[in-house]
Amino acid sequence: MFLYKTFRVLVFFAGFAFSGFALGGELQGPKLGVSVEPGALSGWDISIGPEGSGLPNGEGDSRLGFTVFTDRCLHCHGQRGAGGLGLADPLVGGIGSLATDEPLKTVGSYWPYATTIFDYIRRAMPYDAPASLSNSEVYAVTAYILAQNGIIGEVDVMNAVTLPMVRMPNRDGFVMFWPEEDRK
Repeated sequence: MFLYKTFRVLVFFAGFAFSGFALGGELQGPKLGVSVEPGALSGWDISIGPEGSGLPNGEGDSRLGFTVFTDRCLHCHGQRGAGGLGLADPLVGGIGSLATDEPLKTVGSYWPYATTIFDYIRRAMPYDAPASLSNSEVYAVTAYILAQNGIIGEVDVMNAVTLPMVRMPNRDGFVMFWPEEDRK
């Protein structure tokens, strides 16, 4: 019993003694990476807010969007964005289906903001060459998808002014976690 208590006391004091060595010197890491200048990160700061903050210059309509979609998106998303190829979810349809036994979450039925569609396409599409579309091509593909869902007209032009004004069918289908006054 005496040995056990002595051992515990020794371990306790040894812990303090060795922790002093660790805190005595300057903390140093493994020296991985390099410092980055703030200007070097500006190309990565491309977030688009739901209200349209950060939208770039450019514009496009559904007709140009059809051309870009056929060339760059059809091989995964299928004709008119209806899916069916097994490579990507459908982009079109499902409006009004979310409260049914078989909900279909598409851009038209689920997404609350049109600006989020633009942001996602700009960053991540096409899947085999992300961020390779020009801003005007992204506006055009966004317009095409919105028009295919019947949310905008075929000739409506999308740009930094018009895109945030698009009202998505499921805009009010989400519950805000924070009260309005806490989000300001």
